[in-house]
Amino acid sequence: MEHVTHGITLDGVARFVDIATDALSSAREEIDALNVYPVPDGDTGTNMFLTVSAARDALREARAADPDLSLGDGMAVLARAALMGARGNSGVILSQMLRAYVRHLAGAEVADRPAETIAAAMAEATEASYAAVGTPVEGTILSVSRAASDAALEAAGRGVRTREVFTAAAAAARAALARTPEQLEVLAQAGVVDAGGRGLCVVLDAAETTATGRRPSPWSAPIGTHQIPVAATVLGEDLTPDGPGYEVMYLLDVGSDEQERIAELRTRLAALGDSLVVVGGEGLWNVHVHVDDVGAAIEAGIAAGRPHRVRVTHFAEQAAAGRLRASSRTGRQVVAVAAGAGLAELFTSAGALVVPGGPGQRPSTGQLLEAITGCGAAEVVVLPNDGDTVRAAEIAARTAEAEHDVSVEVIPTHAQVQGLAAISVHEPGRSFDADVREMTATARHVRHGAVTVAARRAITMAGPCEAGDALGVVAGDFAVVGSDLEEVAVEVLERLLAGGGELVTIVSGEDGGALAEKVAARVEEHHPHVDVAVHEGGQSRYPLLVSVE
Repeated sequence: MEHVTHGITLDGVARFVDIATDALSSAREEIDALNVYPVPDGDTGTNMFLTVSAARDALREARAADPDLSLGDGMAVLARAALMGARGNSGVILSQMLRAYVRHLAGAEVADRPAETIAAAMAEATEASYAAVGTPVEGTILSVSRAASDAALEAAGRGVRTREVFTAAAAAARAALARTPEQLEVLAQAGVVDAGGRGLCVVLDAAETTATGRRPSPWSAPIGTHQIPVAATVLGEDLTPDGPGYEVMYLLDVGSDEQERIAELRTRLAALGDSLVVVGGEGLWNVHVHVDDVGAAIEAGIAAGRPHRVRVTHFAEQAAAGRLRASSRTGRQVVAVAAGAGLAELFTSAGALVVPGGPGQRPSTGQLLEAITGCGAAEVVVLPNDGDTVRAAEIAARTAEAEHDVSVEVIPTHAQVQGLAAISVHEPGRSFDADVREMTATARHVRHGAVTVAARRAITMAGPCEAGDALGVVAGDFAVVGSDLEEVAVEVLERLLAGGGELVTIVSGEDGGALAEKVAARVEEHHPHVDVAVHEGGQSRYPLLVSVE
Protein backbone atom coordinates (compact mmCIF):
# COMPACT_ATOMS: atom_id res chain seq x y z
CA MET A 1 0.00 0.00 0.00
CA GLU A 2 3.00 2.30 0.45
CA HIS A 3 3.24 2.76 -3.34
CA VAL A 4 -0.08 4.59 -3.67
CA THR A 5 0.36 8.31 -4.31
CA HIS A 6 -2.90 9.39 -2.74
CA GLY A 7 -0.97 11.47 -0.24
CA ILE A 8 -2.27 9.70 2.87
CA THR A 9 0.26 9.02 5.62
CA LEU A 10 -0.11 7.09 8.85
CA ASP A 11 0.37 10.32 10.80
CA GLY A 12 -2.51 11.80 8.80
CA VAL A 13 -4.68 8.77 9.48
CA ALA A 14 -3.94 9.02 13.21
CA ARG A 15 -4.82 12.74 13.20
CA PHE A 16 -8.09 12.00 11.42
CA VAL A 17 -9.10 9.30 13.90
CA ASP A 18 -8.17 11.57 16.81
CA ILE A 19 -10.24 14.45 15.43
CA ALA A 20 -13.17 12.20 14.52
CA THR A 21 -13.27 10.57 17.95
CA ASP A 22 -13.11 13.89 19.77
CA ALA A 23 -15.80 15.35 17.50
CA LEU A 24 -18.11 12.36 18.01
CA SER A 25 -17.55 12.62 21.74
CA SER A 26 -18.67 16.25 21.67
CA ALA A 27 -21.66 15.52 19.42
CA ARG A 28 -22.66 12.24 21.09
CA GLU A 29 -25.54 13.57 23.18
CA GLU A 30 -26.90 15.64 20.29
CA ILE A 31 -26.86 12.61 17.97
CA ASP A 32 -28.42 10.39 20.64
CA ALA A 33 -31.29 12.88 20.93
CA LEU A 34 -31.91 12.69 17.17
CA ASN A 35 -32.23 8.90 17.26
CA VAL A 36 -35.78 7.98 16.20
CA TYR A 37 -35.07 5.47 13.41
CA PRO A 38 -35.01 2.49 13.19
CA VAL A 39 -35.57 2.30 16.97
CA PRO A 40 -35.78 5.37 19.25
CA ASP A 41 -33.30 3.97 21.75
CA GLY A 42 -31.21 7.12 22.01
CA ASP A 43 -27.77 5.55 21.48
CA THR A 44 -26.69 6.20 17.88
CA GLY A 45 -24.16 8.88 18.82
CA THR A 46 -22.77 6.76 21.62
CA ASN A 47 -22.45 3.71 19.36
CA MET A 48 -20.65 5.62 16.60
CA PHE A 49 -18.32 7.20 19.15
CA LEU A 50 -17.48 3.82 20.68
CA THR A 51 -16.87 2.33 17.22
CA VAL A 52 -14.41 5.04 16.16
CA SER A 53 -12.76 5.29 19.59
CA ALA A 54 -12.06 1.53 19.48
CA ALA A 55 -10.29 2.05 16.16
CA ARG A 56 -8.31 5.00 17.51
CA ASP A 57 -7.26 3.11 20.63
CA ALA A 58 -6.06 0.11 18.62
CA LEU A 59 -4.10 2.29 16.20
CA ARG A 60 -2.41 4.18 19.04
CA GLU A 61 -1.43 0.93 20.77
CA ALA A 62 -0.12 -0.56 17.51
CA ARG A 63 2.03 2.51 16.82
CA ALA A 64 3.34 2.52 20.37
CA ALA A 65 4.32 -1.15 20.03
CA ASP A 66 5.89 -0.60 16.58
CA PRO A 67 7.11 2.96 15.90
CA ASP A 68 7.92 1.90 12.32
CA LEU A 69 4.40 0.59 11.63
CA SER A 70 3.65 0.88 7.91
CA LEU A 71 0.70 2.74 6.47
CA GLY A 72 -0.83 -0.47 5.15
CA ASP A 73 -0.51 -2.30 8.44
CA GLY A 74 -1.79 0.72 10.36
CA MET A 75 -4.89 1.04 8.22
CA ALA A 76 -5.50 -2.70 8.52
CA VAL A 77 -5.39 -2.34 12.31
CA LEU A 78 -7.82 0.57 12.06
CA ALA A 79 -10.32 -1.35 9.92
CA ARG A 80 -10.22 -4.51 12.01
CA ALA A 81 -10.58 -2.61 15.29
CA ALA A 82 -13.57 -0.69 13.93
CA LEU A 83 -15.20 -3.98 12.93
CA MET A 84 -14.45 -5.61 16.29
CA GLY A 85 -15.60 -2.58 18.26
CA ALA A 86 -18.66 -1.69 16.17
CA ARG A 87 -21.81 -0.98 18.21
CA GLY A 88 -25.38 -0.63 17.04
CA ASN A 89 -26.81 -0.29 13.55
CA SER A 90 -24.96 2.89 12.56
CA GLY A 91 -21.71 1.82 14.19
CA VAL A 92 -21.67 -1.42 12.21
CA ILE A 93 -22.41 0.43 8.96
CA LEU A 94 -19.68 2.98 9.72
CA SER A 95 -17.17 0.19 10.38
CA GLN A 96 -18.00 -1.32 6.98
CA MET A 97 -17.47 2.05 5.32
CA LEU A 98 -14.04 2.39 6.92
CA ARG A 99 -13.12 -1.14 5.94
CA ALA A 100 -14.15 -0.66 2.30
CA TYR A 101 -12.33 2.67 2.10
CA VAL A 102 -9.12 1.13 3.42
CA ARG A 103 -9.37 -1.92 1.16
CA HIS A 104 -9.83 0.26 -1.92
CA LEU A 105 -6.74 2.32 -1.12
CA ALA A 106 -4.74 -0.84 -0.38
CA GLY A 107 -5.60 -2.27 -3.78
CA ALA A 108 -5.14 0.91 -5.80
CA GLU A 109 -2.43 1.21 -8.42
CA VAL A 110 -0.04 4.16 -8.53
CA ALA A 111 -2.29 7.17 -9.09
CA ASP A 112 -1.34 10.16 -11.26
CA ARG A 113 -4.51 11.82 -9.96
CA PRO A 114 -4.67 11.05 -6.24
CA ALA A 115 -7.95 12.95 -5.85
CA GLU A 116 -9.64 10.38 -8.07
CA THR A 117 -8.26 7.56 -5.93
CA ILE A 118 -9.69 9.12 -2.76
CA ALA A 119 -13.07 9.76 -4.40
CA ALA A 120 -13.22 6.19 -5.71
CA ALA A 121 -12.47 4.90 -2.21
CA MET A 122 -15.39 6.96 -0.87
CA ALA A 123 -17.66 5.52 -3.57
CA GLU A 124 -16.51 2.01 -2.64
CA ALA A 125 -17.41 2.75 0.98
CA THR A 126 -20.90 3.84 -0.05
CA GLU A 127 -21.48 0.71 -2.12
CA ALA A 128 -20.31 -1.44 0.78
CA SER A 129 -22.70 0.28 3.18
CA TYR A 130 -25.69 -0.38 0.93
CA ALA A 131 -24.61 -3.99 0.43
CA ALA A 132 -24.29 -4.50 4.18
CA VAL A 133 -27.88 -3.54 4.97
CA GLY A 134 -30.61 -6.12 4.56
CA THR A 135 -33.19 -3.58 3.32
CA PRO A 136 -31.60 -0.23 2.42
CA VAL A 137 -33.73 2.79 3.36
CA GLU A 138 -33.21 6.29 1.99
CA GLY A 139 -33.17 9.23 4.37
CA THR A 140 -30.56 7.50 6.54
CA ILE A 141 -26.77 7.32 6.81
CA LEU A 142 -26.84 5.55 3.42
CA SER A 143 -28.28 8.59 1.62
CA VAL A 144 -25.79 10.90 3.27
CA SER A 145 -22.92 8.61 2.26
CA ARG A 146 -24.18 8.45 -1.34
CA ALA A 147 -24.38 12.22 -1.61
CA ALA A 148 -20.88 12.60 -0.17
CA SER A 149 -19.24 10.08 -2.50
CA ASP A 150 -21.08 11.41 -5.57
CA ALA A 151 -19.83 14.92 -4.76
CA ALA A 152 -16.31 13.56 -4.25
CA LEU A 153 -16.36 11.84 -7.65
CA GLU A 154 -17.70 14.97 -9.32
CA ALA A 155 -15.03 17.15 -7.72
CA ALA A 156 -12.25 14.72 -8.62
CA GLY A 157 -13.50 14.70 -12.20
CA ARG A 158 -12.86 18.45 -12.37
CA GLY A 159 -9.21 17.85 -11.54
CA VAL A 160 -9.23 19.44 -8.09
CA ARG A 161 -6.69 18.69 -5.39
CA THR A 162 -7.26 15.95 -2.82
CA ARG A 163 -8.20 18.27 0.02
CA GLU A 164 -10.96 19.78 -2.12
CA VAL A 165 -12.44 16.30 -2.58
CA PHE A 166 -12.84 16.02 1.21
CA THR A 167 -14.35 19.51 1.34
CA ALA A 168 -16.88 18.71 -1.40
CA ALA A 169 -17.84 15.42 0.25
CA ALA A 170 -18.37 17.02 3.67
CA ALA A 171 -20.48 19.86 2.23
CA ALA A 172 -22.64 17.47 0.21
CA ALA A 173 -23.14 15.27 3.28
CA ARG A 174 -24.42 18.20 5.32
CA ALA A 175 -26.83 19.17 2.55
CA ALA A 176 -28.06 15.57 2.23
CA LEU A 177 -28.55 15.37 5.98
CA ALA A 178 -30.87 18.37 5.88
CA ARG A 179 -32.98 16.55 3.27
CA THR A 180 -33.40 13.33 5.28
CA PRO A 181 -36.77 14.41 6.82
CA GLU A 182 -38.11 14.73 3.27
CA GLN A 183 -37.12 11.14 2.56
CA LEU A 184 -38.21 9.39 5.75
CA GLU A 185 -41.62 10.12 7.23
CA VAL A 186 -40.70 9.15 10.79
CA LEU A 187 -38.04 11.88 10.77
CA ALA A 188 -40.46 14.47 9.48
CA GLN A 189 -43.00 13.58 12.16
CA ALA A 190 -40.37 13.92 14.89
CA GLY A 191 -38.92 17.09 13.40
CA VAL A 192 -35.35 15.77 13.31
CA VAL A 193 -32.68 14.75 10.82
CA ASP A 194 -31.31 11.22 10.72
CA ALA A 195 -29.01 10.43 13.65
CA GLY A 196 -26.70 8.09 11.73
CA GLY A 197 -26.41 10.59 8.90
CA ARG A 198 -25.51 13.29 11.40
CA GLY A 199 -22.80 11.05 12.83
CA LEU A 200 -21.37 10.44 9.37
CA CYS A 201 -21.30 14.20 8.79
CA VAL A 202 -19.20 14.57 11.94
CA VAL A 203 -16.75 11.97 10.59
CA LEU A 204 -16.55 13.61 7.15
CA ASP A 205 -16.07 17.02 8.76
CA ALA A 206 -13.15 15.48 10.65
CA ALA A 207 -11.69 14.24 7.36
CA GLU A 208 -12.01 17.73 5.91
CA THR A 209 -10.34 19.26 8.96
CA THR A 210 -7.48 16.77 8.71
CA ALA A 211 -6.97 17.51 5.00
CA THR A 212 -7.33 21.29 5.09
CA GLY A 213 -6.75 22.43 8.65
CA ARG A 214 -10.08 24.25 8.55
CA ARG A 215 -12.93 23.47 10.89
CA PRO A 216 -16.38 23.45 9.27
CA SER A 217 -19.08 25.85 10.42
CA PRO A 218 -21.12 24.60 13.40
CA TRP A 219 -24.06 22.46 12.36
CA SER A 220 -27.52 23.65 13.35
CA ALA A 221 -29.75 20.60 13.09
CA PRO A 222 -33.47 21.15 12.54
CA ILE A 223 -34.80 19.74 15.80
CA GLY A 224 -38.48 20.13 16.35
CA THR A 225 -40.74 19.99 19.36
CA HIS A 226 -40.60 16.20 19.38
CA GLN A 227 -36.94 16.09 20.39
CA ILE A 228 -37.63 15.96 24.13
CA PRO A 229 -40.37 13.30 23.95
CA VAL A 230 -38.22 11.17 21.63
CA ALA A 231 -35.17 11.35 23.90
CA ALA A 232 -37.35 10.74 26.91
CA THR A 233 -38.58 7.42 25.53
CA VAL A 234 -35.19 5.97 26.48
CA LEU A 235 -36.25 6.35 30.11
CA GLY A 236 -39.65 4.80 29.64
CA GLU A 237 -40.92 1.37 28.72
CA ASP A 238 -42.38 2.01 25.27
CA LEU A 239 -39.22 2.07 23.20
CA THR A 240 -40.36 -0.18 20.36
CA PRO A 241 -44.16 -0.32 20.28
CA ASP A 242 -44.29 -1.44 16.65
CA GLY A 243 -41.05 -3.39 16.20
CA PRO A 244 -38.96 -6.27 17.54
CA GLY A 245 -38.07 -6.17 21.21
CA TYR A 246 -34.40 -7.14 21.13
CA GLU A 247 -31.17 -6.02 19.50
CA VAL A 248 -28.79 -8.92 18.87
CA MET A 249 -25.14 -8.40 17.93
CA TYR A 250 -22.26 -10.84 17.66
CA LEU A 251 -18.95 -11.37 15.94
CA LEU A 252 -18.93 -14.40 13.65
CA ASP A 253 -15.95 -16.51 12.60
CA VAL A 254 -16.66 -18.20 9.25
CA GLY A 255 -14.44 -20.83 7.68
CA SER A 256 -15.01 -22.47 4.29
CA ASP A 257 -17.73 -21.41 1.84
CA GLU A 258 -17.77 -17.98 3.47
CA GLN A 259 -19.91 -16.12 0.94
CA GLU A 260 -22.50 -18.89 0.71
CA ARG A 261 -22.77 -19.13 4.49
CA ILE A 262 -23.15 -15.36 4.87
CA ALA A 263 -25.78 -15.23 2.14
CA GLU A 264 -27.76 -17.93 3.93
CA LEU A 265 -27.33 -16.11 7.24
CA ARG A 266 -28.69 -12.88 5.75
CA THR A 267 -31.72 -14.75 4.42
CA ARG A 268 -32.48 -16.40 7.76
CA LEU A 269 -32.03 -13.24 9.79
CA ALA A 270 -34.08 -11.12 7.37
CA ALA A 271 -37.01 -13.48 7.97
CA LEU A 272 -36.63 -13.10 11.74
CA GLY A 273 -36.59 -9.32 12.11
CA ASP A 274 -35.36 -5.99 10.74
CA SER A 275 -32.47 -3.49 10.92
CA LEU A 276 -30.24 -6.25 9.57
CA VAL A 277 -26.59 -5.37 8.97
CA VAL A 278 -23.92 -8.00 8.27
CA VAL A 279 -20.43 -6.69 7.53
CA GLY A 280 -16.91 -8.06 7.40
CA GLY A 281 -14.91 -10.53 5.36
CA GLU A 282 -11.82 -12.73 5.39
CA GLY A 283 -13.29 -14.97 8.06
CA LEU A 284 -14.55 -12.33 10.52
CA TRP A 285 -18.02 -10.74 10.38
CA ASN A 286 -20.06 -8.42 12.56
CA VAL A 287 -23.78 -9.21 12.75
CA HIS A 288 -26.54 -6.84 13.89
CA VAL A 289 -30.29 -7.47 13.83
CA HIS A 290 -33.48 -6.53 15.70
CA VAL A 291 -35.64 -9.58 16.51
CA ASP A 292 -38.18 -10.99 18.91
CA ASP A 293 -36.66 -14.47 18.88
CA VAL A 294 -33.14 -14.06 20.25
CA GLY A 295 -32.43 -17.79 20.24
CA ALA A 296 -33.24 -18.14 16.56
CA ALA A 297 -30.94 -15.23 15.69
CA ILE A 298 -28.05 -16.84 17.52
CA GLU A 299 -28.83 -20.28 16.09
CA ALA A 300 -28.62 -18.76 12.61
CA GLY A 301 -25.12 -17.59 13.48
CA ILE A 302 -24.16 -21.04 14.77
CA ALA A 303 -25.29 -22.53 11.47
CA ALA A 304 -23.02 -20.11 9.59
CA GLY A 305 -19.94 -20.25 11.81
CA ARG A 306 -18.83 -19.53 15.37
CA PRO A 307 -20.60 -16.61 17.07
CA HIS A 308 -18.75 -14.89 19.92
CA ARG A 309 -18.97 -11.65 21.91
CA VAL A 310 -22.74 -11.97 21.76
CA ARG A 311 -24.62 -8.87 23.02
CA VAL A 312 -28.38 -8.84 23.52
CA THR A 313 -30.27 -5.67 24.45
CA HIS A 314 -33.93 -5.71 25.50
CA PHE A 315 -35.11 -2.29 24.38
CA ALA A 316 -37.90 -2.00 26.93
CA GLU A 317 -35.56 -2.83 29.82
CA GLN A 318 -32.52 -0.91 28.62
CA ALA A 319 -33.11 2.17 30.73
CA ALA A 320 -34.22 0.18 33.76
CA ALA A 321 -30.98 -1.79 33.63
CA GLY A 322 -29.07 1.47 33.50
CA ARG A 323 -30.85 2.75 36.59
CA LEU A 324 -30.07 -0.50 38.39
CA ARG A 325 -26.38 -0.20 37.59
CA ALA A 326 -26.35 3.39 38.75
CA SER A 327 -28.13 2.62 42.00
CA SER A 328 -25.50 0.03 42.97
CA ARG A 329 -22.72 2.61 42.80
CA THR A 330 -21.87 4.89 45.69
CA GLY A 331 -19.24 7.39 46.68
CA ARG A 332 -16.37 9.00 44.83
CA GLN A 333 -13.02 7.57 43.73
CA VAL A 334 -9.86 9.08 42.27
CA VAL A 335 -8.07 6.91 39.68
CA ALA A 336 -4.43 7.95 39.22
CA VAL A 337 -1.77 6.71 36.82
CA ALA A 338 1.54 6.28 38.67
CA ALA A 339 4.93 5.97 36.95
CA GLY A 340 6.79 4.29 39.81
CA ALA A 341 6.39 2.31 43.02
CA GLY A 342 7.03 5.33 45.23
CA LEU A 343 4.56 7.45 43.29
CA ALA A 344 2.03 4.65 43.56
CA GLU A 345 2.42 4.71 47.35
CA LEU A 346 1.96 8.49 47.42
CA PHE A 347 -1.25 8.31 45.40
CA THR A 348 -2.54 5.31 47.35
CA SER A 349 -1.92 7.01 50.69
CA ALA A 350 -3.96 9.96 49.41
CA GLY A 351 -6.88 7.62 48.69
CA ALA A 352 -6.45 7.01 44.97
CA LEU A 353 -6.86 3.77 43.05
CA VAL A 354 -3.58 3.40 41.17
CA VAL A 355 -3.08 2.22 37.59
CA PRO A 356 0.60 1.52 36.76
CA GLY A 357 1.93 3.64 33.90
CA GLY A 358 4.77 5.83 32.75
CA PRO A 359 7.08 5.90 29.71
CA GLY A 360 7.17 2.57 27.94
CA GLN A 361 4.23 1.12 29.86
CA ARG A 362 1.40 3.57 29.42
CA PRO A 363 -1.96 2.06 30.36
CA SER A 364 -4.45 1.17 27.64
CA THR A 365 -7.97 2.50 27.44
CA GLY A 366 -9.16 -0.93 28.55
CA GLN A 367 -7.06 -0.85 31.71
CA LEU A 368 -8.34 2.62 32.60
CA LEU A 369 -11.92 1.60 31.84
CA GLU A 370 -11.58 -1.45 34.09
CA ALA A 371 -10.32 0.74 36.93
CA ILE A 372 -13.12 3.28 36.48
CA THR A 373 -15.94 0.76 36.31
CA GLY A 374 -14.48 -1.77 38.71
CA CYS A 375 -14.06 0.58 41.67
CA GLY A 376 -17.83 0.66 42.29
CA ALA A 377 -17.99 4.44 42.72
CA ALA A 378 -20.78 6.59 41.33
CA GLU A 379 -18.35 9.46 40.72
CA VAL A 380 -14.80 9.02 39.45
CA VAL A 381 -12.00 11.54 38.92
CA VAL A 382 -9.17 10.39 36.63
CA LEU A 383 -5.62 11.75 36.84
CA PRO A 384 -3.72 10.53 33.71
CA ASN A 385 -0.48 12.27 34.82
CA ASP A 386 0.97 11.94 31.33
CA GLY A 387 0.18 13.83 28.13
CA ASP A 388 -0.07 10.70 25.98
CA THR A 389 -2.45 9.06 28.46
CA VAL A 390 -4.97 11.91 28.58
CA ARG A 391 -6.77 10.83 25.40
CA ALA A 392 -6.95 7.19 26.44
CA ALA A 393 -8.43 8.34 29.75
CA GLU A 394 -11.02 10.47 27.97
CA ILE A 395 -12.14 7.54 25.81
CA ALA A 396 -12.38 5.31 28.88
CA ALA A 397 -14.37 8.00 30.70
CA ARG A 398 -16.89 8.46 27.92
CA THR A 399 -17.27 4.70 27.50
CA ALA A 400 -17.87 4.26 31.24
CA GLU A 401 -20.48 7.00 31.23
CA ALA A 402 -22.25 5.52 28.22
CA GLU A 403 -22.28 1.90 29.37
CA HIS A 404 -22.12 1.98 33.16
CA ASP A 405 -23.94 5.16 34.21
CA VAL A 406 -21.01 6.45 36.24
CA SER A 407 -20.07 10.15 36.30
CA VAL A 408 -16.44 10.54 35.22
CA GLU A 409 -14.23 13.61 34.92
CA VAL A 410 -10.71 13.54 33.50
CA ILE A 411 -8.40 16.23 34.86
CA PRO A 412 -5.81 16.64 32.06
CA THR A 413 -2.68 16.32 34.21
CA HIS A 414 0.38 16.01 31.97
CA ALA A 415 2.89 15.24 34.72
CA GLN A 416 3.06 13.10 37.84
CA VAL A 417 3.69 16.16 40.01
CA GLN A 418 0.52 17.80 38.68
CA GLY A 419 -1.40 14.74 39.79
CA LEU A 420 0.16 14.89 43.24
CA ALA A 421 -0.86 18.52 43.57
CA ALA A 422 -4.40 17.79 42.40
CA ILE A 423 -5.00 14.92 44.80
CA SER A 424 -3.62 16.95 47.70
CA VAL A 425 -6.72 19.18 47.54
CA HIS A 426 -9.19 16.36 46.84
CA GLU A 427 -12.11 16.58 49.25
CA PRO A 428 -14.86 13.92 48.99
CA GLY A 429 -17.12 16.03 51.22
CA ARG A 430 -17.47 18.68 48.53
CA SER A 431 -19.89 18.37 45.63
CA PHE A 432 -18.47 16.48 42.65
CA ASP A 433 -18.29 19.58 40.44
CA ALA A 434 -16.66 21.68 43.18
CA ASP A 435 -14.10 18.96 43.90
CA VAL A 436 -13.20 18.63 40.22
CA ARG A 437 -12.90 22.41 39.83
CA GLU A 438 -10.56 22.71 42.82
CA MET A 439 -8.38 19.79 41.71
CA THR A 440 -8.25 21.10 38.14
CA ALA A 441 -7.34 24.63 39.20
CA THR A 442 -4.58 23.35 41.48
CA ALA A 443 -3.10 21.14 38.76
CA ARG A 444 -3.13 24.01 36.24
CA HIS A 445 -1.22 26.30 38.59
CA VAL A 446 1.63 23.81 38.99
CA ARG A 447 4.76 24.65 36.99
CA HIS A 448 6.54 21.36 36.33
CA GLY A 449 9.83 20.06 35.00
CA ALA A 450 12.22 17.11 35.07
CA VAL A 451 15.75 16.00 34.31
CA THR A 452 16.83 13.05 32.25
CA VAL A 453 19.84 11.73 30.34
CA ALA A 454 20.04 11.84 26.54
CA ALA A 455 20.05 8.36 25.00
CA ARG A 456 21.49 9.52 21.66
CA ARG A 457 22.63 12.53 19.67
CA ALA A 458 19.69 14.78 18.83
CA ILE A 459 18.51 18.31 18.21
CA THR A 460 16.32 19.67 21.01
CA MET A 461 14.47 22.92 21.66
CA ALA A 462 17.49 23.89 23.78
CA GLY A 463 20.02 23.01 21.07
CA PRO A 464 21.99 19.89 20.09
CA CYS A 465 22.83 17.19 22.60
CA GLU A 466 25.06 14.15 22.67
CA ALA A 467 24.36 10.74 24.21
CA GLY A 468 24.92 10.99 27.96
CA ASP A 469 24.18 14.72 28.21
CA ALA A 470 21.94 15.93 31.03
CA LEU A 471 18.65 17.33 29.74
CA GLY A 472 16.31 19.64 31.61
CA VAL A 473 12.59 19.62 30.85
CA VAL A 474 10.27 22.57 31.49
CA ALA A 475 6.54 22.15 30.88
CA GLY A 476 7.13 19.14 28.63
CA ASP A 477 9.83 20.69 26.39
CA PHE A 478 13.59 20.26 26.56
CA ALA A 479 14.86 23.59 27.84
CA VAL A 480 18.37 22.94 29.20
CA VAL A 481 21.32 20.89 27.91
CA GLY A 482 24.33 20.33 30.18
CA SER A 483 26.90 17.87 31.41
CA ASP A 484 25.86 17.64 35.08
CA LEU A 485 22.45 16.45 36.27
CA GLU A 486 22.60 18.48 39.47
CA GLU A 487 23.43 21.73 37.68
CA VAL A 488 20.74 21.11 35.07
CA ALA A 489 18.16 20.32 37.77
CA VAL A 490 18.98 23.54 39.63
CA GLU A 491 18.68 25.52 36.40
CA VAL A 492 15.27 23.97 35.72
CA LEU A 493 14.06 24.92 39.19
CA GLU A 494 15.43 28.45 38.87
CA ARG A 495 13.39 28.87 35.70
CA LEU A 496 10.28 27.50 37.38
CA LEU A 497 10.82 29.78 40.41
CA ALA A 498 11.30 32.86 38.24
CA GLY A 499 7.55 33.38 38.34
CA GLY A 500 7.45 33.06 42.13
CA GLY A 501 6.34 30.15 44.25
CA GLU A 502 5.90 28.89 47.80
CA LEU A 503 6.41 25.13 47.51
CA VAL A 504 8.96 23.11 45.56
CA THR A 505 8.31 19.37 45.20
CA ILE A 506 11.14 17.05 44.15
CA VAL A 507 10.41 13.42 43.28
CA SER A 508 13.44 11.16 42.93
CA GLY A 509 13.57 8.39 40.37
CA GLU A 510 15.40 5.08 40.44
CA ASP A 511 18.70 5.63 42.29
CA GLY A 512 18.05 9.37 42.37
CA GLY A 513 17.76 9.87 46.13
CA ALA A 514 21.19 11.47 46.65
CA LEU A 515 20.66 13.80 43.70
CA ALA A 516 17.28 14.87 45.08
CA GLU A 517 18.77 15.75 48.47
CA LYS A 518 21.58 17.80 46.88
CA VAL A 519 19.17 19.76 44.69
CA ALA A 520 16.80 20.33 47.63
CA ALA A 521 19.68 21.71 49.73
CA ARG A 522 20.66 24.16 47.01
CA VAL A 523 17.10 25.39 46.60
CA GLU A 524 16.79 25.92 50.37
CA GLU A 525 20.10 27.81 50.38
CA HIS A 526 19.17 30.22 47.60
CA HIS A 527 15.42 30.45 48.30
CA PRO A 528 14.98 30.28 52.07
CA HIS A 529 11.37 31.51 51.85
CA VAL A 530 10.35 28.47 49.76
CA ASP A 531 9.28 25.17 51.34
CA VAL A 532 10.88 22.09 49.78
CA ALA A 533 9.33 18.61 49.87
CA VAL A 534 11.27 15.55 48.69
CA HIS A 535 9.59 12.24 47.82
CA GLU A 536 10.85 8.91 46.54
CA GLY A 537 8.99 8.18 43.31
CA GLY A 538 10.88 5.27 41.79
CA GLN A 539 10.09 6.33 38.21
CA SER A 540 12.33 5.21 35.36
CA ARG A 541 14.12 7.45 32.82
CA TYR A 542 13.74 10.62 34.90
CA PRO A 543 16.11 10.86 37.90
CA LEU A 544 14.11 13.86 39.13
CA LEU A 545 10.61 15.22 38.65
CA VAL A 546 10.12 18.74 40.01
CA SER A 547 7.33 21.23 40.45
CA VAL A 548 6.67 24.71 41.83
CA GLU A 549 3.38 25.81 43.35
